[in-house]
Amino acid sequence: MTTYTGPEQIDTVVVGAGQAGLSAGYYLAKKRRPFVILDSGARVGDAWRNRWDSLLLFTPARFNGLPGMRFPASGGTFITKDQMADFLESYASRFELPVHNGVQVTRLSRDGETFLVSTEAGQIRASNVVVAMGNHQAPWIPSFARELDAGILQLHSKDYRNPAQLRDGPVLLVGAGNSGADIAMEVVRDHPAWLAGKETGAVPFRIEPFLARNGLIRVVRFIGHHVLTVRTPLGRKLRPRLVKTAAPLVRVKPRDLVAAGVQRVGRVTGVRDGLPVLEDGRVIQPANVIWCTGFRPGFSWIDLPILGDRQEPSHHAGVVAQSPGLYFVGLHFLYAITSDTITGVQRDAKRVVHHLARRGPVQTPPRSAALDATVQLTGQTALPGQHQPHAQGAA
Repeated sequence: MTTYTGPEQIDTVVVGAGQAGLSAGYYLAKKRRPFVILDSGARVGDAWRNRWDSLLLFTPARFNGLPGMRFPASGGTFITKDQMADFLESYASRFELPVHNGVQVTRLSRDGETFLVSTEAGQIRASNVVVAMGNHQAPWIPSFARELDAGILQLHSKDYRNPAQLRDGPVLLVGAGNSGADIAMEVVRDHPAWLAGKETGAVPFRIEPFLARNGLIRVVRFIGHHVLTVRTPLGRKLRPRLVKTAAPLVRVKPRDLVAAGVQRVGRVTGVRDGLPVLEDGRVIQPANVIWCTGFRPGFSWIDLPILGDRQEPSHHAGVVAQSPGLYFVGLHFLYAITSDTITGVQRDAKRVVHHLARRGPVQTPPRSAALDATVQLTGQTALPGQHQPHAQGAA
């Protein structure tokens, strides 16, 4: 297990080694800022690996590269979640990014003019912190779920992998967004399935045909990337509604669910005698319930006065004015509606690192602080620009 004494000191700590954190690391390295990237996963890319087995990305490979490295597949290919995970691992290795896996950040606080990043292994002082995580970190399940009969298998979509996990008998999927629809199409092959929840709408075209992959998706991306932003009147007007609205169905359409035999029902509102109750009063008897009910922000570890009533951070395009030196990348509509996509995090990371660099020259701590902090985390020096062995977890 990683251990180190401290608090150690370094210019910048990046929390999270997904596409947002790695993009931030790329630009920090270009600015020659001393930094480390901390991630709780055992390997780079585990946030993708630990999703259901059949998951495909909605965007073709041409949009799934990161700064300085294209995705190694034909541009029109829809890649798997494992391919994306392996790409992130290869990316961290190629650019020798100082990623430290298995390090859970437990608290972020201020100590004078610096941040104090507390982990299960020790503490680091940092002049800057980039929180590279999405809004959706903590799985949400309604409180009445605990009243369901103990004989009903319950899973959140975060923990669902494939139908082999399920018991014989019907499956109730609660939540009619993309996760619920995609998983319903899979489980209905071997189980009677209900999909409960409010319709979210659907993208009005198939994403698989050549015209869509090479034309329509580009148009949608352009609008999301350049029109619906915090800098345009339309983007500012729509942002409050878009951040609270469920995304439309992308790959699976409502008619696909009907054709596959998935029964659409209304919202689940409670439990009666251990069984789910629908909003129309009907009681259904599933053997399995998969909660596709989404996530809540997981920022309770940030011990700074920047979180609103919904525990979402206050910022402007990723810059936290109330706490200079604190930044976010990867949040929904951080700058544009694409900000939580692979394409969007690249631009946002570049912007926040540029702002970070403008705060002043690099305050490089002495060898005993900056370099030794990195050595004690992983057993190697890992300041950007130095050709050292690859960070732990990189292939």
